[in-house]
Amino acid sequence: MPLVSGSEIFKEARKNGYAIGAYNTNNLEWTQAILQSAQEKNAPVLIQTSMGAAKYMGGYKLVVDMVNNLIESMNITVPVVLHLDHGEYEHALECIEAGYSSVMFDGSSLPFDENLAKTKDVVERAHAKGMSVECEVGTIGGEEDGIVGTGELADIDECIQMVNTGIDFLACGIGNIHGVYPENWKGLDFDHLQAITDAVGKDVPLVLHGGSGIPQDQIERAITMGISKVNVNTEFQIAFAKATRQYIEEGKDQEGKGFDPRKLLAPGKEAIIKEAKNHIDWFGSADKA
Repeated sequence: MPLVSGSEIFKEARKNGYAIGAYNTNNLEWTQAILQSAQEKNAPVLIQTSMGAAKYMGGYKLVVDMVNNLIESMNITVPVVLHLDHGEYEHALECIEAGYSSVMFDGSSLPFDENLAKTKDVVERAHAKGMSVECEVGTIGGEEDGIVGTGELADIDECIQMVNTGIDFLACGIGNIHGVYPENWKGLDFDHLQAITDAVGKDVPLVLHGGSGIPQDQIERAITMGISKVNVNTEFQIAFAKATRQYIEEGKDQEGKGFDPRKLLAPGKEAIIKEAKNHIDWFGSADKA
């Protein structure tokens, strides 16, 4: 089936108390693994690229063609959203024209008034083409120069103003961070999540960035409180690297034609399939296609 907007499937997730996995892809094998996992679990799925990953793979148009061609060749019948993750303004506009079905405009580093104005423009352009839009209030924590931030709490009033622009789902900080969580991480702030939900309304799908490494029970609780989209990237990268390293350390790349990239990358691909399926079960989106 063709790519779909995220608008309706995330509204369904929000209404029915489950979340949809938003998985970053970095190459052909990752994309195949994500699609295969969703199809086998009969789950809607969102495949997303960072600006850097899309450049690495050859550009936004190549990504669109690759995903569309794989959907056809793999006979994928579940809903698939192709999304830009943390896109700057110009990149969001480029993806709208390239054929993505959803974009995240991340203007969180801009003055809020400018963020709001550009969000309205992105929403107008994207909705005119039937595409969904995600935007962010505040910034998601993470590692910078070896120092790990605890994760910012999104401003409630700014959340309300952002939702009023007509965006389809809202990324908001509730103590979550990008990358690996430190041992002294305090966990998600569920009181703040409840305050955001109360403020923006119970129909607005919320997005949890930095889903890698958050304990399953916290993710499941967050889903009951409005989180409808959970981003996962680092966790898959670690699983891919671990499986690939094991293959080489066991000397399998030196057995016969074990050096063939198709064989070398196969364990990493299988690791992503396993992780993606596990997360679909966590999120409750199996058999929701």
